[in-house]
Amino acid sequence: MSFWEHLDEFRKVLFRSAVLVVIFMALIFSAKELVFDKIIFAPIDSDFPLYRLVDSILSRLGMEPLEPFSLELINIDLSAQFFIHISTSFYFALVLATPFILYQLWLFVKPALYQNEKKSVVKAFSFGGVLFFIGVLAGYYLIFPLTLRFLGTYQVSADVANQISLQSYISMFIWLILIIGIVFEMPSLSAILSRLGILSKSFLKKYRRHAVVVLLVVAALITPSGDPFTLMAVGIPLYALYELSILVCRDFDK
Repeated sequence: MSFWEHLDEFRKVLFRSAVLVVIFMALIFSAKELVFDKIIFAPIDSDFPLYRLVDSILSRLGMEPLEPFSLELINIDLSAQFFIHISTSFYFALVLATPFILYQLWLFVKPALYQNEKKSVVKAFSFGGVLFFIGVLAGYYLIFPLTLRFLGTYQVSADVANQISLQSYISMFIWLILIIGIVFEMPSLSAILSRLGILSKSFLKKYRRHAVVVLLVVAALITPSGDPFTLMAVGIPLYALYELSILVCRDFDK
C-alpha cells in the first residue's frame, strides 16, 4: 500500500471511532442526572465509598471517624453549565469507547507485523485496555477524593471561606481521572517496546533508583495538593506499575 492508501485506512479508523464516541456522547448527555448527581458529584458527600471505608478502618482501630465532609459548588458563568455538560459527555464517551478505539488501532497496525509480533502486540493492547480502566477506577475512587478532600477543606485563614466553582471541580475531576488512566498504561507500553526490541528488563532494573525519583516527580505533578499522604497514594501505585513493567519486559537475548 502507498502512503495515501495507509492514510485512507487510518482515516477510516478515526471515522469509525468518532462515530462510536458521538453515539456514546448522545447517550451520556441524555443521562444528566445519573452522570452528574450519582457519579461526578458523589465524592463531595461524606457517604462516598472511600470515606466510609476510612471511617470503618478508624472505628476498628478505636479512633475518631473523619469529620463530616461536604462541598457546595457554585457557577458564575452563564453558559458554563451547558458547555460543561457537553464536554463532560465527550470525555465520558471517550473513556467508554477506549476498547473499541484500541481494537481499531490494532486492526490498522496488524498487517505490518510478523506473526510472532502480532501475538505479543494483541496481548499488550488487551492488557492496556484493562489497565486503563483500572487506572480510571483508581483515579475516581482513590486519587480524586483524596485530592478533593484536602484542597476543598484547606484554608489559609478561617476568615477565607472556600467557594468552589463548577468549572474548577470538573477540570480537576477530568484531569486526574484521565491522567491516572493513561499512567496505568505504563506496563502495556513497556511490553510493546520490549517486543519491538526497544526496551529491556535489564535496562529497567539498572535504572530502578532513578525511576523512583522520576515517578515521585510525576506523582507530584499529577496531585496538585502537594500533601505527603496524597503524594504517596499516587507514588506507590506508580512504583508498583514500574515493577510490573519489569515483569512483562524481557531481555533482548531471550
